[in-house]
Amino acid sequence: MPRIDLDAVPQTNATGYPAPYSNDVQNRFYRRLAPATGITDFGASHVVLKPGGWSGQRHWHEGEDELVVMIAGEAVLIDDNGRTTVGPGDVLAFPKGDGNAHHLVNESEADCVFVAIGKPSSTDCHYPDIDMHLSDGAYRRRDGTPY
Repeated sequence: MPRIDLDAVPQTNATGYPAPYSNDVQNRFYRRLAPATGITDFGASHVVLKPGGWSGQRHWHEGEDELVVMIAGEAVLIDDNGRTTVGPGDVLAFPKGDGNAHHLVNESEADCVFVAIGKPSSTDCHYPDIDMHLSDGAYRRRDGTPY
């Protein structure tokens, strides 16, 4: 059946971010939908941001397009253009390589829910606000030293 039983898909708040950058995503809980459904051409995650939660560190990808569909609650999109409140029905698009670093922050008192869709790539991910860069699957400082 095409309908996904979300309760059957494991939920986690795990992150690959090294400390101290992992602290900001402790209130982010997600379910990886593609592995649970057999989809292989792209990835999708059902994400719940608890109050105070961040979707991730502000970032942009060299080789991965991202699409976010807001389902419930409210979040603030913080990108190079400033702050924009987004809510149910809003769709956000982040083309690969555009250099517009972005993330979502839940500044409300209620959960925020969205689906993030992308095609993970092996290309670099840039984090302009912090001393972190993802390259070849490894987090490194800007000077290239590993965490």
